Amino acid sequence: MAANTFSAAFVRTTDGWSGAEVDLSEAEIVDDLGDAVTEALGLSGDELALLCVEVEDEWFAIARYFGEDEPRVFLSDAHAIAPDSLGELFAEFAGVVPDKEGTNTLGVRPAGDFELLSDLGLSSEELLELSMEEGVLPADVLSVIAERLSFGDELDRLR
Repeated sequence: MAANTFSAAFVRTTDGWSGAEVDLSEAEIVDDLGDAVTEALGLSGDELALLCVEVEDEWFAIARYFGEDEPRVFLSDAHAIAPDSLGELFAEFAGVVPDKEGTNTLGVRPAGDFELLSDLGLSSEELLELSMEEGVLPADVLSVIAERLSFGDELDRLR
């Protein structure tokens, strides 16, 4: 797993959101990500859970799990994905091919499901705008998203 990686999952309960750090170091396939979330949060299968991952100051990803629904993911920048196992997993999850040669310098390229959080109060336009804001670190963007979705305190507690 990449150095300076933070990953935590949050589950929506009747009392709000509850979070736990998630160890993704053993993840080899996309399904392992969901398994790690289920294990970390002790999910029974019908809860809404979000996995938030930030890698250094390069990129972040949010994966959404809900019952039997197909998992969904948003990746802040497909160009910033490093050729490491975690980066490659999230690129695959988002349906993009990482640029292993680093030849693409065309700026930020979000990928995946832009509507991921729209029913929770963050529109696709807002998500893209936050992700593409120049000079803002992935950790800061995740903090803003967490505040908007009412799990900012839980995110801060886990960092």
